Amino acid sequence: MSEANAAVVAPTTGMAAAAQDEVSAAIAALFSDYGQQYQALSAKAASFHSEFVQALTGAGNAYAQAEAANVSPLQTLQQDVLGAINSPTQLLLGRPLIGNGAAGAAGTGANGGAGGLLWGNGGAGGSGAAGQNGGAGGAAGLLGTGGVGGAGGLGANGGTGGTGGMLWGAGGAGGISGAGGTGGTGGNAVLFGNGGAGGAGLAGVSGGAGTGVSGTGGSNGGTGGNAGMLFGNGGAGGAGGQGGAGGSGIDATVAGATGGDGGNGASGGNAGAGGQGSALFGHAGATGTAGAGGQGGQGGMGGVDGGTGAGTGGNGGNGGAAGTGAAPLVGAGGQGGTGGTSTIGQGGTGGNGGVSGDGLTGAQGGTGGEGLTGGQGGTGGVAVSTTNANAVGGVGGTGGVGDTGAGGAGGTGGDAFGSGSGNATGGVGGAGGAGTNGGGAGGVGGDAFSSGTGNATGGAGGAGTSGGSTGAGGAGGTGGAGVVDGTATATALGGHGGVGGDGTTGGAGGAGGTGNNTADGTATGGVGGQGGVGSSGAGGHGGDGGAATGLGAGSVTGGNSGAGGAGATGAGDSGTGGAATSQGTGNATGGVGADGTSGGSTGTGGAGGTGGAASIQNTTSSATATGGHGGAGGSGTTGGTGGDGGAAGTLGAGNATGGAAGVGGTSSADTGGGGGTGGAATISNPASPATATATGGAGAAGGAGTTGGTGGDGGAATTAGLGAATGGAAGNGGTGTAGIGGGGGTGGIAQVTNLNALGNAAGGQGGSGGNGLVGGDAGTGGEADNAGAGLATGGLGGNGGAGSAGNGGTGGGGGLAQTAGAGNAQGGFGGNGGGGTGTGGTGGTGGNAGAFGSGNATAGNGGTGGNGTTAGANAGDGGPGGNAFVTSGTATAAGGQGGQPGTAGAGGNAGNAGNNGTP
Repeated sequence: MSEANAAVVAPTTGMAAAAQDEVSAAIAALFSDYGQQYQALSAKAASFHSEFVQALTGAGNAYAQAEAANVSPLQTLQQDVLGAINSPTQLLLGRPLIGNGAAGAAGTGANGGAGGLLWGNGGAGGSGAAGQNGGAGGAAGLLGTGGVGGAGGLGANGGTGGTGGMLWGAGGAGGISGAGGTGGTGGNAVLFGNGGAGGAGLAGVSGGAGTGVSGTGGSNGGTGGNAGMLFGNGGAGGAGGQGGAGGSGIDATVAGATGGDGGNGASGGNAGAGGQGSALFGHAGATGTAGAGGQGGQGGMGGVDGGTGAGTGGNGGNGGAAGTGAAPLVGAGGQGGTGGTSTIGQGGTGGNGGVSGDGLTGAQGGTGGEGLTGGQGGTGGVAVSTTNANAVGGVGGTGGVGDTGAGGAGGTGGDAFGSGSGNATGGVGGAGGAGTNGGGAGGVGGDAFSSGTGNATGGAGGAGTSGGSTGAGGAGGTGGAGVVDGTATATALGGHGGVGGDGTTGGAGGAGGTGNNTADGTATGGVGGQGGVGSSGAGGHGGDGGAATGLGAGSVTGGNSGAGGAGATGAGDSGTGGAATSQGTGNATGGVGADGTSGGSTGTGGAGGTGGAASIQNTTSSATATGGHGGAGGSGTTGGTGGDGGAAGTLGAGNATGGAAGVGGTSSADTGGGGGTGGAATISNPASPATATATGGAGAAGGAGTTGGTGGDGGAATTAGLGAATGGAAGNGGTGTAGIGGGGGTGGIAQVTNLNALGNAAGGQGGSGGNGLVGGDAGTGGEADNAGAGLATGGLGGNGGAGSAGNGGTGGGGGLAQTAGAGNAQGGFGGNGGGGTGTGGTGGTGGNAGAFGSGNATAGNGGTGGNGTTAGANAGDGGPGGNAFVTSGTATAAGGQGGQPGTAGAGGNAGNAGNNGTP
């Protein structure tokens, strides 16, 4: 800079004038003066720079002198001594006597250097390049810790941790894996020390958006190192990497084309196993945490309609499975991807949830895609437990939205498997999707299986979705099965059925799931779902109860049914109770039929549900079979019919009892509902003891109405064994509030078919007629047949109903009685006629009796005629007596006596007595 200034001194400080005039001379003098001032300032700046450099140099020298003065002579001595000690071993063995080993260079995969022979830690391994494993950690000397393994390159494994000191020291941790590799194994200890932890697995890579490519799997964790022989714990296993998520599907660009499926989520990496602990003092290392599965990708969008067709959305990808690991350090499965959207077609199906690790809840299924019609939801992920942790299947995905059509169905719940002491519960079915022209159906509940000591409960069915103001409600999903297959007393329970959706017409409720038990625990079917409400039409039908089966000593019970939904034009009928089957030694009881729902002021009442059947299928079992009760009919403008009782049967040595029926519903403007029929009872085993009885279920009364409902018949009873059979009593007729009373039901038949039987056969009593403006006629008594040595007694006839503004009802005839052995036959007595303001009802006919063996036969008497209840009312005639016959010359036959007439009202005609029966 100084040289440059000197070079321009002459031209800038002594400028010549451009001309000889005064102006030019003044300008030249002015610029020359500027040059002279610049040169003066430059000289001062150069002097300042020289002084500044001199000052900095002096300060630096002073600092260096101070540092040198502060160096400890001992520090220098220490380095000199270590150098002298380490030089021979470094020269001969390539490692120091005291000191840490050198680290491997990054990107080379070089191994770490060994620590000092006497004392020192191993050096860390270098990271690997692509395709190259990480370097191993260096070994420690006599005392020290092994070096950490280097990270693996792409597709390669992490380096192994270095070995701990020969006397004391922990092994080094394994290196992290590269993508697609495995974490490095932890280093081992020798005598005293813990094993090194296994290296972690790297997470998988997700598929790209709009590619439909599946994710890559998570890498596995490395195994933990072993502890020292004398003391120490094994190293923990490395964690597995999370699986990569699937990429979303490709959107369709051609009109009417289907969008691409979303990519599947990848599986998570497996956890590394823990290292072995010391045999003397220590424990094994813990297993690492397994990686979670990746989420499935969303399906692509369907093509827009070009006049040739509707595009469908792509299906969502499935979630990835979790990596394997010991509970509770396990991974969760990936959630299923959402189905693709379609603006003119059906939405895509949601992806399935991934399988979760031991003891964790299964992943949820993906949601169905939106479209003109909604796509179906994906299936929930499977859950597994081998320990005391519970296994719960994943929830099914929700159905997709239907923009102009029906919503998509919900996905099925995930299954659950338990083999330990934890419970297994199936996943809940997904809810149906919303739709403008109908709600989506609920998904089926997941099944549950237990082969251990835990209980198994099927998943509940998903709820049907409302159809809004323009569509029908979606049906509820069926409950999942609960299955126990073991040796313990665990319980098996079927999942409850889903509720039907509301809509213009109500959706049906879902059926309950089955309960199945091969062990000695109980088995119970799931409860049926309730039907949905119909805003302008009928309500939905109630779901049936789930069936139940047992093979052991536990009781077996069918599921109760669901009630029908209310509706503007009438309630839906209730479902049937679930059947119960025992193949072991436990009792069997059919499920109860739900009561019918009211039809309100504008609709018919819903029918009550039929009771479930019960069956014993083991010939050595003394358990009881009992049919389920029928549900009562619902009230309405017309009453709903009562449900029938469930049948009961046994192949064993126990009792069988038919279920009682449900009463008919009342009517506000029409006929009352008829009562249900009692359930039949059957004993099919000829070796069944005399103490075992078959009893038919009772029939139920008819409902009241302007015309009364008819009473239900009694259930039949049949035995092939040595015991008794009794038919069920019939139901009475309902009251006729503005018309005829309902007729009574017929009594149940009773049959003993074993020639060696000692038990009696008794027919059920007939139902009485209902009261009304005109009395209802009564029902006939049940027939009785006996092939053994016991009695046969026909059922009594029911009494006629009273007529408040007309004739009384006729009495029911007595039941027929027949024997084929040594027992006597007694015909049933006829029922009495009902009183009336017109003419009293005629008495019922006595039942006939016949003896085809050595027993006597006595026919039943006729019933008494009904009274005339007002002045001028006529008396009813008595009923004729029954006839009797025998085939044995030593037996006697006696006909029944005719019934007496009723009492006439003042001024009324007297009635006639009934004729006697013939011997």
